[in-house]
Amino acid sequence: MDASHAHRHPVFCTVVPPHLLDKIAQSEDTRRADAAQRTLEQDSLLRTRRRITTVRGIAPASAAPVPDEPRRTIYDVQHRTRLPGKKVRGEGEAASKDATVNRAYAGLGATYELFLKGFGRHSIDDSGLALDASVHYGEDYNNAFWDGRQMVFGDGDGDLFLDFTVSVDVIGHELTHGVTQYTANLEYHGQSGALNESMSDVFGSLIKQYSLDQTAEDADWLIGAGLLGPNVGGVALRSMKAPGTAYDDDELGKDPQPATMDGYVDTARDNGGVHINSGIPNHAFYLVATELGGKAWERAGRIWYDTLTGGELASDADFKDFARLSVAAAVARYGDGGAEHQALQKAWSTVGLG
Repeated sequence: MDASHAHRHPVFCTVVPPHLLDKIAQSEDTRRADAAQRTLEQDSLLRTRRRITTVRGIAPASAAPVPDEPRRTIYDVQHRTRLPGKKVRGEGEAASKDATVNRAYAGLGATYELFLKGFGRHSIDDSGLALDASVHYGEDYNNAFWDGRQMVFGDGDGDLFLDFTVSVDVIGHELTHGVTQYTANLEYHGQSGALNESMSDVFGSLIKQYSLDQTAEDADWLIGAGLLGPNVGGVALRSMKAPGTAYDDDELGKDPQPATMDGYVDTARDNGGVHINSGIPNHAFYLVATELGGKAWERAGRIWYDTLTGGELASDADFKDFARLSVAAAVARYGDGGAEHQALQKAWSTVGLG
């Protein structure tokens, strides 16, 4: 893929969707509302900054041999917003006294390992890109994001949201936006944007399952489990097993994700519902993975990776395009009429994309 295509579409991706923060910003609890509003304002500023980064482009990868080990650096922003912050841990260095630093370091490593061991990919760009992350971003910042160059984690407000490094799938989710950026570069609106979000949920979940050595049957299929505060009515940000059931709370509202095309949400908000309608391809992946059984990254994950990186997935692809190409990828790798092919057909039919 040429460099101009790889960086054509500016994308700023956060794990907590704006529609959820919008709901909290209307809270009667002033502290909660203010924290959500500050997060929304900061995210808006960062989206503008991200567009400038995209126009400037990213330096091409070195032609040097690609290592089989990650190159991680963790920075502490110390509750400011100027990135990257003060370096606090580098690759191979001793653990920090700060648990947030260590979780970020471990999460970057888990993501690197799954992509390398599972799919033969060397880092985000497949050329050994260094993995940088900044922690303790802003004041009560209720989000985590990939800015096109590095990971950034807020500490949460300690009330509705906890430290954003507590869920390894959230770390994997955001880094996978980088993988998408360097491969299919799915446009961040409408169905292509929902596919972009779904890719991050799929591989974020696989990274958690890989790090815990779980089978598809053992996995919780939740994105952001442990991230919500103890008084929130919910278990996670999203559920791939049962979209629409992750939370139902007075402050957060009810999880709006549909599981099938019957519930598809046509909206102008959230870039055309990218965090909402991603529940449909998410659920399709869950159905394929559990139908095939075993370790989900070995077959279902391989099919999704082949589809994302195979060169046929257009940047403006819709759900039907992805469904068709995933079936083709399954046939190419496993043959026609096998368990993989059948699982794909059954899953896409179930979600209304047969």
